[in-house]
Amino acid sequence: MLSAVIIDDEPNAVNLLALRLSQHCPQIDVVATCTGSIQGVEAIKIHRPEILFLDIEMPQMNGFQVLEAVGDIAFSLVFVTAYDRFALKAFKYSALDYLLKPIDTQELIATIQKIEKQHQTSPQQIQYLQQQLTGTAKVLPDRLALPYQNGVTFVAVHNILYCESDDKYTRFYLSDGQDYLVTKTLREIQELLEERDFLRVHRQYLINLNRIKKFVRGEGNYIVMDNNQSIPVSRGQKDRLMERFGWL
Repeated sequence: MLSAVIIDDEPNAVNLLALRLSQHCPQIDVVATCTGSIQGVEAIKIHRPEILFLDIEMPQMNGFQVLEAVGDIAFSLVFVTAYDRFALKAFKYSALDYLLKPIDTQELIATIQKIEKQHQTSPQQIQYLQQQLTGTAKVLPDRLALPYQNGVTFVAVHNILYCESDDKYTRFYLSDGQDYLVTKTLREIQELLEERDFLRVHRQYLINLNRIKKFVRGEGNYIVMDNNQSIPVSRGQKDRLMERFGWL
């Protein structure tokens, strides 16, 4: 069993989440539910939960202030939010789990299954998210959090050369020669980076268009990246690639 605390200033939201967890996630033991942020801080300190479900916009103290008051974060964090589409990008770039109100049961189940396999939330992830959500200009983050087996690393988006599908995982290849295997599918990464000059040129590869060295056409089209790695280009994606660059 994994212990959990729920903090949300909407009583109906708290009760519904607790009910969904009892019905669909029997491995979760909800040890406390709180509709006040100050009460929530005390509950976290008393119960030391393994999972915290936390709303962000609350009176008295918002979600970030609750986390600051708690201090050491020794749990997996799931934000429960009604934020807009742009703000949700910030959650994804921070590699933080979130549930969008009203909560979808299948998304809740998938989130719990992921938490059972991964590391605890890091303070760096929360700090990065807070910076993005409190910024006045709606610009996409310039760094991406990559959760891997030993923790989380933040990489500059422009330093990502390409991503390669590895079944249900994705391997990131960086300009400094390092690579990271993360627990996300290439489709998920594509949705996150396609607005940042990344293109899916093959079912297995997503490339940074700004890090292409050359494109070789022929019977087997392929691209050579900055690190001299050759990446195949599928027939269906060749035209899209040429359109992006205005190649003849």
